Amino acid sequence: MEASTAPAGTGRGEKAPAPKGRRPAWLPWAAGAVAVLAGLGLQSQLYSGQERTVTTVYMFVALAAAWNLIGGFTGYACFGQVGFFGLGAYTTVILMVHGGLSFWVAWPVSAVVAAVFAAVIGLPLLRLKGHYFAVATLGVAEGLRELVTNVPRWTGGGAGVTIPSTGDLAPTLWLGNDGFYLLFLGLAAVTALISALISRGRTGYALRAINQDEDAAAAMGVNTTRAKTLAFAVSAALTGAIGSAYAFQQVTIYPERLFDVNITVLMIVMVVIGGSGTVAGPVLGALGIAVVSEYLRQHFPQMHSLTLGVLIIAAVILLPQGLVNFVRDAMRTRDFSLLSNVRRYRL
Repeated sequence: MEASTAPAGTGRGEKAPAPKGRRPAWLPWAAGAVAVLAGLGLQSQLYSGQERTVTTVYMFVALAAAWNLIGGFTGYACFGQVGFFGLGAYTTVILMVHGGLSFWVAWPVSAVVAAVFAAVIGLPLLRLKGHYFAVATLGVAEGLRELVTNVPRWTGGGAGVTIPSTGDLAPTLWLGNDGFYLLFLGLAAVTALISALISRGRTGYALRAINQDEDAAAAMGVNTTRAKTLAFAVSAALTGAIGSAYAFQQVTIYPERLFDVNITVLMIVMVVIGGSGTVAGPVLGALGIAVVSEYLRQHFPQMHSLTLGVLIIAAVILLPQGLVNFVRDAMRTRDFSLLSNVRRYRL
């Protein structure tokens, strides 16, 4: 009789031993909870100027995570994401200024408006690919800015509009630095949570399949139109909600500020540096750029923009796959050399 070569503990009815070195499934959720608690604890250590700066960081964390749904997971580089940001902001303005509605009512309505708008324009636009889609979405954002500018009765036009936030005429009193800190921290946490849930679900796998090869995904039974439109609408809804909160925080807003293409550029850069298509990548990318930018602004005010640009270029060259993907690959291969990484992706 021949001796069995099967490893012990793998007989019928027995579970195979878990692979060594695999991280527990609960670890990312615990890390996220710790990060939120750290954000809550940090608030008490900040003075007003620092609190406003950190609030802006949370806003860009949320924006980057929202863009990652369509640009990272799905692979459709939306250059007009700021259009949803401005649409959410001006929807809140119209509802609060002309409708007299509370911010807490206007806020979710603005998210829904942005989502519906994205779904409607996404049906034709998501048939485009690559730079055609990018340019088309950029055109949509510019079109929204022109629309807002040319209906001054509702939006204030180029002169701007002010949301009543104090006194008896205010539908909702201004939340103050502490209130907006908590609001944007919550938005960042919820956006990251939604990204994580999508990433681990069937929709996330469908989006990754579309990113790799859309035709092959369709051949395997993935409803690519539905998956792309859903990702586009959810990304727009989150961005619209962030724009709504930003409008109420700023009180007085202008089309040039709300539809500034540099906001989209920052989202994309944060995602690319942190790791496109990952949950933690946009968060780390936004935090990293915000911290470095603030340090350079304080210590090198005359060379801030140039130095930050050089550092971003260096990061993209050395870590073309993003920080999170680099660390993941390096831990698997035990090769942490940046030079090897450049050779692997550039040569």
